[in-house]
Amino acid sequence: MSETEPVTAQAVADYTPVPRYGMLLKIALIFATLMQVLDMTIANVALPHMRSALGADQDTISWVLTSYIVASAIALPITGWLADKIGRRTLYLWSIGTFVLASMLCGVAVNVEEMVAFRIFQGISGAFLSPLAQTILLDTTPPEKRGQAMAFFGAGVVLGPIIGPILGSWLTESFNWRWVFFINVPLGGLAFASLWFLLPDVKRPARSLDITGFLLLAIGLAALQLMLDRGQHLDWFASLEIWLELLVALCVLWIFGVHLATAKNGLFSRTILTDRNLIIGSIILFAMGMVLTSMMVLLPIMLQGVLNYPVIDSGYLMASRGAGVLLMMGLSGWLINHLGPRILIASGFFILAVGLWDMTFWNFDISQSTIALNGFAQGMGMGMVFVPATTMAFVTLPAQLRTDASGILNLSRSIGSSIGISLSITFLARNTSASHASLTEYLTPYTLWIDPRLMAGSGDMLQGALAMADMEVIRQATMIAFLNDYYFLMWVSFAIVPLVFLIKTAKNGGTEKP
Repeated sequence: MSETEPVTAQAVADYTPVPRYGMLLKIALIFATLMQVLDMTIANVALPHMRSALGADQDTISWVLTSYIVASAIALPITGWLADKIGRRTLYLWSIGTFVLASMLCGVAVNVEEMVAFRIFQGISGAFLSPLAQTILLDTTPPEKRGQAMAFFGAGVVLGPIIGPILGSWLTESFNWRWVFFINVPLGGLAFASLWFLLPDVKRPARSLDITGFLLLAIGLAALQLMLDRGQHLDWFASLEIWLELLVALCVLWIFGVHLATAKNGLFSRTILTDRNLIIGSIILFAMGMVLTSMMVLLPIMLQGVLNYPVIDSGYLMASRGAGVLLMMGLSGWLINHLGPRILIASGFFILAVGLWDMTFWNFDISQSTIALNGFAQGMGMGMVFVPATTMAFVTLPAQLRTDASGILNLSRSIGSSIGISLSITFLARNTSASHASLTEYLTPYTLWIDPRLMAGSGDMLQGALAMADMEVIRQATMIAFLNDYYFLMWVSFAIVPLVFLIKTAKNGGTEKP
């Protein structure tokens, strides 16, 4: 079917099969999605253990994370073409099977070269799971219930980054770092067995792949991801490598944009590229990925490194955010049909921004109950955003374009996450240094609790006292840097609210009842 042909009721019906045991299918799809999203964050806490076990240095061990993210970003854009080429059922089952195999290989890796190679394999295999799950849920759910279906999907996508560090810490401490990868074997095996019996097959006309467009996008995304992941380690634009990666990313992505606008059969349909709701949905998920993932990186560092919470207590406090997400995910499917997507998304980002604003006043005496309550409220805000943002993005799209659209949405969220992590860590490091330099200006013999001049003859005692003073300055400077990061993320959340009102809704005010 060409882009210009009207989408008839029969065409929509062809892409909306009714599966057996629909609820079991939804659970199995979310199980597989959660498994893939978990692996974006679960390995972070195990890096120090991997480094010693694999004999890697600080520079090379970071490729364990970078290789997975880059491989996943490159593979995402061809999800729709592959699904049409070999069939959606075949691609999904192949993705789960190879993802489990890659996880096993990561768990038995004996050096960093093997680990990076297996993580690339894992990133490519898992890239198709989220967009395919989203498409299948939309295609197998009646229009009036798609809000609830996206709530199921959102639970896996949003909870993954939240519980990933918690689960990774527990597995690493209770067993060893290799179980961060081995845990995927029983989870993936159960999902594969369930979907083998439950997943319906959908036959779609095969189409040609825009090789030029794919290669341009792959090179541009790879360069962008490498720049973001290695920027802080290489001191950003003090490094020639970062300049080269930025130049390649800008030039190649610009050429890709020109090619996409002029090619007869581009990598993505022009219907997608001109759809207002999909573009706005991509921006919203970009911002959500940026804020959500940044918080999942910053909070454990602050709780454990600055406030001195044990790992397990930090995990419990992070879990309050997940509780808020689950609550609103359960209600958002109903709310979207009564309030509409605009009010729901705007309210979600507003709650998120207010929660971040409250965090800019935190100090070393902040109570656990305040941290937990703030996390619960922000989790509610996140839960209010994801379901209507993903649901409304598909309202004005033909059914046969959903897989491509899902790939674009997931790619936007992934890039937003990468940019959010890079900016947050960079701001944290630089603001810590700047605040440290500013605070030390106030350290004089008249402001210290000791007078260094009176201890001039006690070298060791003097050095110890000054070291204690410097440690306290570092602690205060680090806390200030965290508060500045929260302030930045607050403005990102506020900035999205006006964009929400450009969403195109159905005549009855809903998002799925044209």
